[in-house]
Amino acid sequence: MDRSSSINKKTDGDDGERSLTAVQERANGGGEDESVEKIFESKEVPSWQKQLTLRAFVVSFILGILFTFIVMKLNLTTGIIPSLNVSAGLLGFFFVKTWTKFLEKSGLLKQPFTRQENTVIQTCVVASSGIAFSGGFGSYLYGMSGAIAKQSTEANNAQNIKNPSLSWMIGFLLVVSFLGLFSVVPLRKIMIIDFKLTYPSGTATAHLINSFHTPQGAKLAKKQVRTLGKFFSFSFLWGFFQWFFTAADSCGFVNFPTFGLKAYENKFYFDFSATYVGVGMICPYLINISLLLGAILSWGIMWPLIHNKKGDWYSAEYPSSSLHGLQGYKVFIAIAMILGDGLYNFVKVLSRTLFGLYHQVRNKNVGLVLPVGGQTSAPPAISYDDERRTQLFLKDQIPNWVALVGYVSIAVISAATIPHLFPPLKWYHIVVIYIFAPALAFCNAYGCGLTDWSLASTYGKLAIFVIGAWVGAAHGGVLAGLAACGVMMNIVATASDLTQDFKTGYMTLASPRSMFVSQIIGTAMGCVISPCVFWLFYKAFDDLGVSGSQYPAPYALIYRNIAILGVQGFSSLPKNCLTLCYVFFAGAVVINGFRDAVGPKWSRFIPIPMAMAIPFYLGGYFTIDMCVGSLILFVWETIDKAKADAFGPAVASGLICGDGIWTLPSSLLALGGVKPPICMKFLSRKVNTRVDTFLGQ
Repeated sequence: MDRSSSINKKTDGDDGERSLTAVQERANGGGEDESVEKIFESKEVPSWQKQLTLRAFVVSFILGILFTFIVMKLNLTTGIIPSLNVSAGLLGFFFVKTWTKFLEKSGLLKQPFTRQENTVIQTCVVASSGIAFSGGFGSYLYGMSGAIAKQSTEANNAQNIKNPSLSWMIGFLLVVSFLGLFSVVPLRKIMIIDFKLTYPSGTATAHLINSFHTPQGAKLAKKQVRTLGKFFSFSFLWGFFQWFFTAADSCGFVNFPTFGLKAYENKFYFDFSATYVGVGMICPYLINISLLLGAILSWGIMWPLIHNKKGDWYSAEYPSSSLHGLQGYKVFIAIAMILGDGLYNFVKVLSRTLFGLYHQVRNKNVGLVLPVGGQTSAPPAISYDDERRTQLFLKDQIPNWVALVGYVSIAVISAATIPHLFPPLKWYHIVVIYIFAPALAFCNAYGCGLTDWSLASTYGKLAIFVIGAWVGAAHGGVLAGLAACGVMMNIVATASDLTQDFKTGYMTLASPRSMFVSQIIGTAMGCVISPCVFWLFYKAFDDLGVSGSQYPAPYALIYRNIAILGVQGFSSLPKNCLTLCYVFFAGAVVINGFRDAVGPKWSRFIPIPMAMAIPFYLGGYFTIDMCVGSLILFVWETIDKAKADAFGPAVASGLICGDGIWTLPSSLLALGGVKPPICMKFLSRKVNTRVDTFLGQ
């Protein structure tokens, strides 16, 4: 989801961590008290060079393409993206383990498969597919295009538009995607060793990888992969079957009026999407319920009431897609909730970051005071696991001069090249961003370690407002703001991702050097793979980004309108829209405050404003799918919780991967001009009678 995703990351850190830890405990035959590293004591830890194998990067490249298709499809449909770390670790283990077993039987195996190599694969795959999100293909980058500008009606002149092109997209990503990696490298020891930050997602992934490489864990992983394969095949074939019935617009199972035609008109129906059933199984129950409540509040209550004000609040002459009509209320009220939620969490995480830093520094200073009057302060006992992990984590240092030279070199190159790609964005705008970026990258990485929330998109929106207002509406401020969002978002997103990976590497004894190199290689892969995959969608589907189409790219329009608000103010809003925006902005802040005030025991019953905002623009159809996924998981947990914990993520991943990879052949068929043979439509009895009468003539 748009916030890289604070909600998605939270999913992986909460429910995901619980299930993964349960898997690890079962695999190790014990609980938290048992030493993980004693289990692996007899196994030699390979050097950092040996952790970076050719087979690891070949597997990473293949999985990177697979996961990029999945993330891109989710980006361009609803923008809700769950964590795919579990799938990446599981499939990486399966592919390499199968290959090494084959070589072992034939006597050709030279290097056994280790958990360190598994960590390298997982890091590389997630870094590669992560570019599909931080690259802005469903948000700021496509928001620059003419297709989105036409829907916006404001600031759609030539200097505020830049249509996608494979060459400039790859070039842009190559000069902005690596800075975040170099900005946090000098801080790795402080984050992992000194501050002992949790990084729940990184910790959960490490538990998963450690468990795979025990005998019991390998057996469980084999069963999980088999389950994933079954549901992958089902999901892929189901997508293929559905394709035959989609010969024209509004055809096929995706338009099945499950709850009646009136509910269908208000976007309430089950669209038989295996992807979002799987996403619903991964996301916490609260996210899915929040989405459903948002859909009911907007499409069930608000939009019908505002529609009745047509001719009073807004002119009846405007088409339904105009931002001066009902569409304006849908888009801007959603933006208000997103900004209110983002601002609250930005302040909360930043304050927790500063408070945590203050205590870390104060406690460190206290430890430096000499004991007085015979008082002694014994240092806390260090476990065997921590001692061994710290020893190996500090063994392969990445020189700070490498980070400094890398950051400055890339900053100079990007400051020189980005203004050629986006003329309204000048070199001094880039320099200012790069001066403040390391501090913001640190705050995001530290806050992510405390809370598992990455606020990359919030920092990106901050850049939209600051740079957009600086450039001004008359000088291409909308395009400059969106480009600045991309620069900032890539820096802070990759910074938090790398520190998560350092934590995973710390717990699996993978070298920081191998983690850094695999992140760089994965990022480089993503800078090429993601634009190519997006280009395939862009060329195959003419209505990409259009509201109501198969791939509406909702956040592209939202980001463009945030940029317009930043440079032009609220002049473009229809009547009473600003008042409603204020109400929902304040509501998002108040709800979040109330959630924090009542504590975790009761906050799980209070909806999340960010999740509620998404269906305001899109409708409730995908929320029905996700709630079905939740219901399946709930029933499964009621019947057999242990099995649901172990195999739930595998089933969900199979559903997501199969449907996601179907987009490749469907895109190729569309490019080749091959159309489905059948159109299956659902009509009311009255309309059907009129059609029969017409055909009878």
